[in-house]
Amino acid sequence: MQTTIQSIQNKLDYLAKCYDVDLTSLKEKVHQAEREEKEARDTALFYALNQIAMDAPDWTFISANFYLDQLYEQASKNRGYDEVKKYGDFNQLISTLIEKGIYSKQLHNSYTAEEIKQLQEAIDPSRDELFNYIGLFLLSDRYLARDHDRNLYELPQERFMIIAMTLMQNEDTSKRIERVKEAYWALSNLYMTVATPTLSNAGKSYGQLSSCFIDTVDDSLDSIYLNNWDIARLSKDGGGIGIYYGKVRALGSDIKKFKGNSSGIVPWIKLINDTAVSVDQLGQRQGAVAIYLDIFHKDIMNGFLDLKTNNGDERRKAHDIFTGVSIPDLFMEQLKIKDENGKSVGEWSTFCPHQVKQFMGWKDEDGNPLGLEDFYDEEDQKYFTEKYQEAVNHPTLPRKTYRAMDIMARIMVAQLETGTPYMFYRDEVNRQNPNKHVIGEGRTSIYSSNLCTEIAQNMSPTTIVREYQDEDGNIVIVRKPGDFVVCNLSSINLAKAIPSDVLSRLIPIQVRMLDNVIDLNTISVGQAEATNKKYRAVGLGTFGWHHLLAKEHIHWESEEAIDYADSVYEDIAYYTIQASMELAKEKGSYEKFKGSEWDTGRYFTRREYTSERWQQLSQDIKSFGLRNGWLMAVAPNSSTAKIGGSTDGIDPIYAIEYAEEKKNFKFKVTAPDINHETYPFYRRARHELDQVYSIRQNAKRQRHVDQGISFNLYVRHDIKAKELLNLHLAAYENRLKTTYYVRSTSQTEIDECEACHS
Repeated sequence: MQTTIQSIQNKLDYLAKCYDVDLTSLKEKVHQAEREEKEARDTALFYALNQIAMDAPDWTFISANFYLDQLYEQASKNRGYDEVKKYGDFNQLISTLIEKGIYSKQLHNSYTAEEIKQLQEAIDPSRDELFNYIGLFLLSDRYLARDHDRNLYELPQERFMIIAMTLMQNEDTSKRIERVKEAYWALSNLYMTVATPTLSNAGKSYGQLSSCFIDTVDDSLDSIYLNNWDIARLSKDGGGIGIYYGKVRALGSDIKKFKGNSSGIVPWIKLINDTAVSVDQLGQRQGAVAIYLDIFHKDIMNGFLDLKTNNGDERRKAHDIFTGVSIPDLFMEQLKIKDENGKSVGEWSTFCPHQVKQFMGWKDEDGNPLGLEDFYDEEDQKYFTEKYQEAVNHPTLPRKTYRAMDIMARIMVAQLETGTPYMFYRDEVNRQNPNKHVIGEGRTSIYSSNLCTEIAQNMSPTTIVREYQDEDGNIVIVRKPGDFVVCNLSSINLAKAIPSDVLSRLIPIQVRMLDNVIDLNTISVGQAEATNKKYRAVGLGTFGWHHLLAKEHIHWESEEAIDYADSVYEDIAYYTIQASMELAKEKGSYEKFKGSEWDTGRYFTRREYTSERWQQLSQDIKSFGLRNGWLMAVAPNSSTAKIGGSTDGIDPIYAIEYAEEKKNFKFKVTAPDINHETYPFYRRARHELDQVYSIRQNAKRQRHVDQGISFNLYVRHDIKAKELLNLHLAAYENRLKTTYYVRSTSQTEIDECEACHS
C-alpha cells in the first residue's frame, strides 16, 4: 500500500508541468530520503506547506496533491483494496457504509445497482485537483464520511455524488440520473456549495439538512420553556438558532396583577445560554443562539446590551449567546436631531410590551391584543410611528425615556468589545417582505433574523391551546403552531461561476436542490417542519466577491465595484426567480403564493425592474406561480468558501497572506489567484478599506436579495464614536436590512455559526 520514492519523483515531474513553482529543492529532498516511502511523502507535504507564500501561492496545490495521496491510501486500506486506488467500487462503498450505519438505506432503496454504476462512471477524479490545501483539509476533516472510529472511507468526488443522489432521489425517474449528474457537475467543479449540514449529513443515517431556525417567544411561562425545549432539540441536530424575545415582559412588570414581580428577560436568556453550552451540535461544538430584542423594549438598557460585555454584574451575563437589536426608522431619525450647538438631543422611550398591551388596548381582527412590536412603517404610512407616539403621549403608560444617542453609544461600546449586537432594521425588512399579505400591510410579520442576519421570513409564536388526558391516561399538550422559520441554504462560487459563464445552467439545478431539501429534511420540531412546507423558503447566496473583483481587475473602493455588484446580483436574482417559476410549473406553487407581492407584481415594481426580461418574468409568475416564498439570502460562507478555494462571503480579504488557525490546525493561506495582475486589487485588506464603499456595494446587492445579507463592518479599535455612528447611519440610509458583526482590530476571533456556511 505504500507509495514509492520514485513515484513521488514522478509526481513532482507532473506537478512541475501544472504549476508555476520551482520544485528543484523538493526533488532533492525526496531523492536524498533514506526513510520509508511514507515518511518521504510526508516530508514532501510538510515542505510544500511551508513554502506557501504570496510570491509562490501554487504551493497550496502541490500540498493538496500530496494530501490527496494520503486520502487515497487511507480510503483504499479501509475499503480493503490490495493496492492504492483513487476511486474504487462506488456501490460497494455505499453497501459498506450502510452496513456500518453511516449511510442511509434510502440510497439503495432509491437507486438500482445499474444506476449507481452509471453514476460511478460520471465521477471525475481529476476534479480533486481543483482543491487547494486548506479546502481539501477542511472537506476531509469535517465532511467526508468516516466510520465510528474516524477511519476514512469516502473521497471528495464521492461526497459530491452522494449529495447529488440524496437531493435528487425523489425526482421523476425518467430524468433523475441526468439531474443527479447535473448536480454533481455543479458541486464537483466547485461552482457552488451546499449548506454545511447538507454537506455533512446528506446520504447519512443521521442529522438534518437545514442550516438555521428562528423562533418567536410569547409572553408566557409555557412559551419560554417550550422554546427552550425546541431549541435544545434543534441544536442537538446541528442547527443554529435565532430567537425573538421582544414580546416577553420587562423587569419590574406585574405578574398576575402582582406589581413589580417580573424579573425581565435576562434570567430567561441565561437559561438559553446554559442550553446552548449544554446541548452541543452533533458532539462537535456548543450550540449557537442569537437573541433579538426591540430597541423600544424596556430591558434594552436593563441588561440586554451588557449581556456579553466584561463589565458589570456577572450574574446578569450570558457570554455564549449572540445579541441583535431590532431598530425602527424612527429611532435612527431621532439620532439625527441636534440642538443649535450640534449636540444630539433626540429622545427615545422604552416600554414593557406587557404594559403596552394592558394600557393601549390595540387589538387585531380576532380581538387579540397587539403591542408596539406588531407594527412597522411603510413608505407612505407610518403605522409604527403613529402607535409609538400614542404610547409616548399616553398619560399613565409607564416608560423610561433616554437620549437616543445614549442608547446608541451603549450599542457601539458593546460592538467594539464583543462584535455584537447585530443591527436589524425592522421597517425596511417588513417593507420589502413579499409575503406580508399573510398578516396585512402595517402589521409586523418579521420580528428578527437568524444567527447570521441573512434570513427574513414570516414569524409568529407557537402557543398551547389546551392540555388534557386521553383515554389511555396520557397527558396530551395541544400546541397551535406558529411560523417557526427554517433556513435552507446554498451558495454560488462567484469567482468560478461568473468567469465560466455558467449562471444560467447552474442556478436552476441549485434551486431544484434547495427545493428538494424541504421535502427530504426531517426536522425534530413539528412547527418548523410545517412552516418549511408552508412557504418552501430557500436561501441562495454567494461567496468569493473579493476574489471575483480581483480577477476582474476592479478595485474594492470604486464606483465600478458598486455598479458591478448591482449587475451581478440582478442577474443572479433573475435566474433564481425564473428557476422557481419553472419549478412551480412542474410541481406547483407554495401554499401562500396567492396575494403575495410575487403574485401581484408589486415585488418587481418596488425594485424598479422595468426591462423586458423582468416584465416577462413577472407575467409568467402571475400565470404559473412561484415554487418558493423566499429565494435569496447571502450567508457568511467562511469554511465552505475555503473548500471552494475562494474568499469569504461578500467580505474583503483578511490579508494577502496570513495564518488560518483553528483548534486542530494552523496553515499559511494566501489570497486566491494572487499574482502580479491581481495583487493591486487585493492590496488593501479588511480594516484598511473605507467601509462606506462596502455599505454602498451592499445596498446595490440588497436591492436584488429578497431576504437579508450577512454584512460585516470592519473598523479599527480606536475608531471615533462619531465615525462608527456615521457608518451605522450610512447603512440605514442606504436601506440595508441588517448588519452582522462590527469587527475591530482589537477583538479576538469571533466564533461564527458553522451551520450558516453554504
